[in-house]
Amino acid sequence: MHLFESDGDGDNPGNHSKTIQAEVLNGCGVSGVADTFTDSLRANGIDVVNMGNYRSFDINNTIVIDRSGKTENAKYVAKLLGLNGNQVVRQINKNYFLDVSVIIGKDYNNYFKN
Repeated sequence: MHLFESDGDGDNPGNHSKTIQAEVLNGCGVSGVADTFTDSLRANGIDVVNMGNYRSFDINNTIVIDRSGKTENAKYVAKLLGLNGNQVVRQINKNYFLDVSVIIGKDYNNYFKN
């Protein structure tokens, strides 16, 4: 299984940063899912600086959180993962030294293809 890959057509929803730093957190409790998301994001040029478990495993829907105020970065990561704009939220946190958090939900299989 592979995550949806970028087709190169309209990948840039706005003016995203050349370097996007992200964290990938497992919110569904399925072993290895954060590794797979991380590998896919790194293959698409995203600098994943942290990977681990979210504070709970009861997240139903995968989301991308804008942590820096540059929504274009979060939208770009969401597009790479095959998420729609409704799955991008803004929670700016100046104590985080990253641009985006990806919280993987129980719907993670929606973002895989065989």
